[in-house]
Amino acid sequence: MVGVLKRFTSSRYRSVASRAERVGHDRSVRVGLFDLDGTLTDPKVGITRSVQYALSSAGVSVADLDTLTPYIGPPLQDSFVALAGLSEADAMKAVAKYREYFTEEGIFENVVYPGIRECLEALRSTGWRLGVATSKPTVFAERILDHFSLRSHFEVVVGAELDGTRRYKDEVIRHALRRLEVAAHESCIMVGDREHDIIGAKVVGIRAVGVTWGFGTAEELSGAGAEVLVTHVGHLTQAMQQLVESPGS
Repeated sequence: MVGVLKRFTSSRYRSVASRAERVGHDRSVRVGLFDLDGTLTDPKVGITRSVQYALSSAGVSVADLDTLTPYIGPPLQDSFVALAGLSEADAMKAVAKYREYFTEEGIFENVVYPGIRECLEALRSTGWRLGVATSKPTVFAERILDHFSLRSHFEVVVGAELDGTRRYKDEVIRHALRRLEVAAHESCIMVGDREHDIIGAKVVGIRAVGVTWGFGTAEELSGAGAEVLVTHVGHLTQAMQQLVESPGS
């Protein structure tokens, strides 16, 4: 497969998939769900500056923004606990501070990855139904997609709520499929750059493609059970099409 590092099958994938909620098998309905940060757009500047601002309010000084890239992708509240060592209460305060900067400035310190528009257009032209499934609050995801003129490519945009509910990726994916009125089946694919995208897909019972132009490593994605890794945006359409045409693992 052109542009694909490796196809992965593993006992971990099979064990997760066996517990997944597979409730539909109409292979004629092809659904592509996309993560936002690190998959459709590169939000590094805006997110890391927002995290820096939030940590500063908690008494944590960070000079090197590159050290804050692990915050991109996973639920933010969890990251403040796991990566900065904040308590749950302080993590919630940090999220509020993060949003102070992000809402006004960080949200558009962001760029669309080259080739994404063409990829989305190609998928839609061949009958794919597309959605966004992100851990970012839906209100922010909608603003970003509108700003970059990407919103029209997607039937649904689903993210977390501002109160912190529906922040885990399996919850987001399930809600996106409900909004699309499609059951989880082997022609549904989640595309993302971090392990939580892949794990969420497997829990729900859909296929998973990992992309390496974002913030997760090939090792992270393959370890989480990605069936395919794609190294270049220009190869994503082909990889998705070939995956739905192949039998599930």
